[in-house]
Formats: sequence, structure tokens, C-alpha cells
Amino acid sequence: MNVKTICLAILTQGETTGYDIRKRSTEGDYAYFMEASFGSIYPALSKLEEEAYVTSRTVAQEGKPSKRVYKITPTGREFFINSLYDELNDDVFRSEFLLFLRFVEDLPRSLVEKRVNERIAKCNDAIENVKKLEEEFTKPSERWVLNFGQHCMRSARQYLIDNKQEIIALAKQEDVPARAAE
Repeated sequence: MNVKTICLAILTQGETTGYDIRKRSTEGDYAYFMEASFGSIYPALSKLEEEAYVTSRTVAQEGKPSKRVYKITPTGREFFINSLYDELNDDVFRSEFLLFLRFVEDLPRSLVEKRVNERIAKCNDAIENVKKLEEEFTKPSERWVLNFGQHCMRSARQYLIDNKQEIIALAKQEDVPARAAE
């Protein structure tokens, strides 16, 4: 899937702006699927409009610049649904945290413990954020996706809790400097 697909997916739920598409794809209900930057959203929306998959209208705002509001067309909805038949790409998982853990043997235990505890807290926050989406997601398929996401986050959190002493034990004793020599 690409940015055009995420734009169309969001537009299936109603008219919106490029700014709102960006917001929903980074911190909203679509943040778990694919991240889209402003630099990719607006060209994708322009292309979708050229292809007649979306229409747009300009809305004046008091004291602010006008905004462009996009709406999916019936042809765009059909194109979006057909795109779901395409082979899916592999999930992309990148983690600075895992890079950090790969080098724990070079780090003090106190720092490793701090980072693991921070990650557990972030998992707790992510689980709570997904719970908040339960009120908005009412379709059975949406509920299933939420449950799957919560399960993944809970599993990651539980793994960290169950195994944190093992990774902390791999780190150096506390008599090492807080930072490597510069």
C-alpha cells in the first residue's frame, strides 16, 4: 500500500483536509497502519484528484488561510476497495529501542534499566490510547483490529516485564562512566 491508499482509506469515512489526513496517520486512528508525511500526502491528493478518485473544494476560514477539503468519489471508493486485493507488503518494524538493547554490553545497568522501564511505560500509554479508540470503532472488523493491536502491545509489555532482569544483567557494572569517552 502507498500514501494514496491511506488517503483514500481515511476519505472513506468522510470529507477531510490534507492536514487532518496527516494528523490521523501519525497520531490518530490510522497511526498504526502507515505514516504519511505532508510531503507525500499533498502530491498523493493532487494525483488522486487528477485521476478523479477525489474531488476538492476550498473553504474560507475567518482569520486564517482558506483550506482545501477533499472528498472521495464513487470511482475512488471502488479503486480503494480494489487496491485491498493487491498483495500486501511486509509489516515494517523499526525500533531505536532495539538498537539500544543490541549494545547493552557497552552501557551501564542503571541506564539499561531506565530505558526498559521507559519502554514499559510507553507500552502502557499505547495500550491506553488504543482503548480510547474503542468508543469510535464500532464495526466488528474495527474491533478485531483494535483487539489484535492491544494484544501485540500487551505481549511486548509482558515480555519486557518478564525478561527485563536478563537484559539488564548483560549491561556493565555501575563503575563505568555515564558516557563513553569523547
